[in-house]
Amino acid sequence: MRPSAAVLRTARMTLAPCRPDDAADFIGLELDPEVMRFLNGGAVDHAATDPETAAFLMPRGTEPYVWTARRTDGDAFVGWFCLFPEDETLAELGYRLRRSDWGTGLASEGARALVAWGFEHGGYERIVASTMAVNLGSRRVMEKIGMRHVRTDFIDFPDPIPGSEHGDVQYEMTRSEWLASLASIHPAKGDASD
Repeated sequence: MRPSAAVLRTARMTLAPCRPDDAADFIGLELDPEVMRFLNGGAVDHAATDPETAAFLMPRGTEPYVWTARRTDGDAFVGWFCLFPEDETLAELGYRLRRSDWGTGLASEGARALVAWGFEHGGYERIVASTMAVNLGSRRVMEKIGMRHVRTDFIDFPDPIPGSEHGDVQYEMTRSEWLASLASIHPAKGDASD
């Protein structure tokens, strides 16, 4: 199934393929210095930053692997989630939420839905995610959805942002780990834990 055809629903959100009318909401996220702190060191200078060449994803509503997240009740914009295919069996998870939605569990809710879609319908065997080591909020989301830390990379950036000296962390989950987590939540009938 093409990602652009999948609409995902969680307890509180609808994740739908992004559209060009989402661009203003996406740009609004990029203008919030706290939202962009661990990607750009602060708000994006749109006059000097080309979305096509930026070192981080700047969706504009035409990207086939980006889902726009809106609250199911009221349709308020929450942010976006991405499951970018690196190859046929590997995808990278990404997300960006409005600051007012931080700490509400929505990031984990959306990320969990996208990971499930990736393993159930996307055909992926492994899903990875990365962030700066000091981005504790994003790391917590990765851990809450069952991803595990696999390494920390120290990259020599030409224009480092504060905190980059602590490295970038990579997390991952394999299909077998995801299936095992489902089995622990929903044991088979007749299982001793019934």
